[in-house]
Amino acid sequence: MTVETGGLVEQSKNNITTTVKHVNNRVRYGNKTKKKNRSYKKMRREVVFPRVPDVLQQLFVSCTQIFRGPGFVPPASDVNELCDILDKMKPEDVGLSKNLQFFKPTGAVNGTPRVTYTTIYQCDQFSLCIFFLPETAVIPLHNHPEMTVFSKLLLGKMHIKSYDWVEPKDSIPPSKCEISIFFKSPNRILSFVFDVIIIGLFISLVVAVRLARMKANSVYTAPCNTSVLYPTTGGNIHRFTAVTPCAVLDVLGPPYSKEDDRDCSYYKDFPYSAFSNEGETTRVSEEEREGLGWLEEIEAPENAVMDRIDYLGPQIIETTY
Repeated sequence: MTVETGGLVEQSKNNITTTVKHVNNRVRYGNKTKKKNRSYKKMRREVVFPRVPDVLQQLFVSCTQIFRGPGFVPPASDVNELCDILDKMKPEDVGLSKNLQFFKPTGAVNGTPRVTYTTIYQCDQFSLCIFFLPETAVIPLHNHPEMTVFSKLLLGKMHIKSYDWVEPKDSIPPSKCEISIFFKSPNRILSFVFDVIIIGLFISLVVAVRLARMKANSVYTAPCNTSVLYPTTGGNIHRFTAVTPCAVLDVLGPPYSKEDDRDCSYYKDFPYSAFSNEGETTRVSEEEREGLGWLEEIEAPENAVMDRIDYLGPQIIETTY
């Protein structure tokens, strides 16, 4: 692969060029055909995609055999199999290279850069997607309802923060906690604790925030091991922040679907101390408080909007196995 100063990377084969463009901190695939100066004849050729790498085809085949639908959690042996495949994958397996201009930090980013994504393959059972994050770009805190998701950071450095819900049996009793949460904030002095008898009168208001336990809060640098989240564990609610330009491959089983009530929800997180009264705080150790937080469901934020591009990397061969 060669790099041009305008952010254009070209790979030539049989006079056909597959290009990946970097425009205004965005990634874009494109095709163009080189023209030869032949006065006697003009020839048209179809775009020839690179041969599918064995590891990409292996990933596809394994996914067709492993995923079984919403809420299904693959057994440990299948999870390990997919992780082993993804751990072997390199950017070149999906038509990328660290030499792309997009993946070279510029040191100056104006405004809020938008995330771009492309879909390698999608069916009812699973999808394979790549997300391109310019430097400082954010995929906001969001969930994965009834889904098992494998994430493989292909290029770049990324901060990942994730949570799982604290189950009711592990949380502070709602009669003394959740009602007071709604009425207390950093900007208010009064905090009201209601008896369990009147909880029903305010049940529609108590859903403002919910207790969650932090599962990850670290920076990861490619190449690194594949991370896995499950419907209720493993950090199902997470946020990606690009420290440098990044590309991450996601395997989602099953994919999001509004029709099947698997739409994406977004959240804002708060420290545990923000919505817990003094008595409750003293009942939880300082170490445990650092791992707890409150999540408030919010409307989709502005940075949740992404640009979609066509996938023009190596094509998966769809075969019945």
